[in-house]
Amino acid sequence: MIKETALFPQQVYQIANDIRDMKIRGAGRIAKAAAEALKIAAESYKGEDLEDFKRYIKEAAKLLTSTRPTAVSLPNAVSWVLKALNTNVNTLQAAREAVINQANSFIQYADQALRKIAGYGEKMLRDGDTVLTHCNSLAAISVIVEAHKKGKKLHVFATETRPMYQGYITSEMLLKEGVNVTLIPESSVRQIIRKVDRVIVGADTVAANGAVVNKIGTSLIALAAHERSVDFFVATETFKFSPYTLIGDIVPIEFRPPSEIVGVDFLKSHPNLRILNPAFDVTPPDYITGIITELGIIPPKAAAIIIEEMYGRPVISSEILGRVEEDIS
Repeated sequence: MIKETALFPQQVYQIANDIRDMKIRGAGRIAKAAAEALKIAAESYKGEDLEDFKRYIKEAAKLLTSTRPTAVSLPNAVSWVLKALNTNVNTLQAAREAVINQANSFIQYADQALRKIAGYGEKMLRDGDTVLTHCNSLAAISVIVEAHKKGKKLHVFATETRPMYQGYITSEMLLKEGVNVTLIPESSVRQIIRKVDRVIVGADTVAANGAVVNKIGTSLIALAAHERSVDFFVATETFKFSPYTLIGDIVPIEFRPPSEIVGVDFLKSHPNLRILNPAFDVTPPDYITGIITELGIIPPKAAAIIIEEMYGRPVISSEILGRVEEDIS
């Protein structure tokens, strides 16, 4: 639980806690929630000093970005909103309105991006395809639903996605849209992949070299798809591309509490048992057929170009970015 003070409205702390505790899940939802929290903070500011307001908003941004380390959509959304403070604002009211407008613009962009991704991505799915998806990605779901609405008959395998079972949410969402869904444990993927025509997943972060950081288990699915020559697509908004990886930063992999895997009683009765619960893994670009974005479908190796165009940073390194298995210790 994040310690609350009188500095921010209770809603801001609630959003921060919900992101940290995975009540708000998915990189896109996290990003929109962070923008909404900054909007609420700006609307609720009670002071009268412009510089104090700027410090206040930056502190709210710091609170939000501290909640989850892996999904770059969170700091990217916050940076988008904070651009308002870099504009020519000379009064408190102008600064407040600029932050609110910038937050609204991000939320609007995120919604439009999903619709565009759906439009580009559905063209990759054919009538009669069997599709495999993992975790709970709005971007991936939007592609499947759009193809279904276009009259394509699909059969979807959705993985349970342990230990938090986000696949249950995905299955429910697809069933409500009338899509034919089968829920499977991800441990069965190598058996199921022989029946699959396309894999489509989301992303939490896309690195400059085209590697994709996503829910743990994604890289194993990609490996199975690669072995069977099954197309593997990643559906994601470009605000999940990491500018930090251009300058050699790795993508930190979040490790979640052991209690997500086993119960508290089991932990207490086995105090010497060590449990690792990495939330994400890294899929190499060579296993990815294409990345479906709101700008179109790009090859993984074009990720650096997208980042450079979006953030104006020179491409310095093409080294493999993101943690490798040896880093999990």
